[in-house]
Amino acid sequence: MSTSTPDTEDSGRIERWVTRAIYRPERLYRVLFYVAVFGFLFGTLFPFYWLFVIAVTPRELLGTVGLTPQAFHWQSFVEVFEVVPFHMYVANSIMLAFGTTAIVLVVASLAGYVFGRLEFPGRRPLLLVVLAISYFPPAAFFVPLYRLFAGNISLFGISSPNVLNTPAALLPPFTALFMPLAIFILTTFYAQIPDGLEDAARIEGTTRLGALVRVIIPLSAPGVATVAVLTFIYVYNEFFFSFLMTTGEYTDWSPLVYGIRNYQTQYTQLYNLMGAASLIGVLPVAILVAFAQEKIVSGLTAGALKE
Repeated sequence: MSTSTPDTEDSGRIERWVTRAIYRPERLYRVLFYVAVFGFLFGTLFPFYWLFVIAVTPRELLGTVGLTPQAFHWQSFVEVFEVVPFHMYVANSIMLAFGTTAIVLVVASLAGYVFGRLEFPGRRPLLLVVLAISYFPPAAFFVPLYRLFAGNISLFGISSPNVLNTPAALLPPFTALFMPLAIFILTTFYAQIPDGLEDAARIEGTTRLGALVRVIIPLSAPGVATVAVLTFIYVYNEFFFSFLMTTGEYTDWSPLVYGIRNYQTQYTQLYNLMGAASLIGVLPVAILVAFAQEKIVSGLTAGALKE
């Protein structure tokens, strides 16, 4: 007669499972991989699904919304542009993102060339100081920047101009916040270009700037594309400075998130329109990432190895 107990059976089962995991870890790795993928997809895709459910649910049924739509009110994606000029807010974010990206690429390329290919005293400490700026919270820069852009600071009797509600009050903080990371990425890429390629271009009569434009940047295309895409996404999603430097009107360069916020007023909360607007606002970034995903992946991994 067997004298085994449930505890001994459970311990034996666990021991056999551990033994198989040690000697045949492929199955364990596969299970962990699927668990990680499922968790990642659920965490990233479920919010979009929930926004879709809210967007297609009629306004009178939002109080009883569940995991599946109770009805499909597709008109929400049209009402988004009728209640608020949402397309203008999207256009503001796109133009600000493109402008910031252009400035970051020009300045970061020059700085990356200096840090990555030139030797001068204090190069590493200076690069560390530049990178340290990225660790400061944006709120630490707001008060002096706001006073400067509002015209409340004077130097030698000359007051700074009031540039609030214009790109001049938004592009400088956007550029400064992402510039350190852009410089670091491009410095890593430019440093890996063989000196012989640049020397050959210099022998042909080109200047350092010409070598940067004709040789260094084309050979570092994955890194440049990574900086461009990351800068665009960061500025497109930025809200802190945009909220404080603008009035909320699309004529004052208020961004995408401000447009979504305008669907919530003192007396009404148009959650279905907010969900539809959020999905529409994601489309430009989704299209950009879909076309540039190979460059982004190669750019983020190419700097990890040094041959």
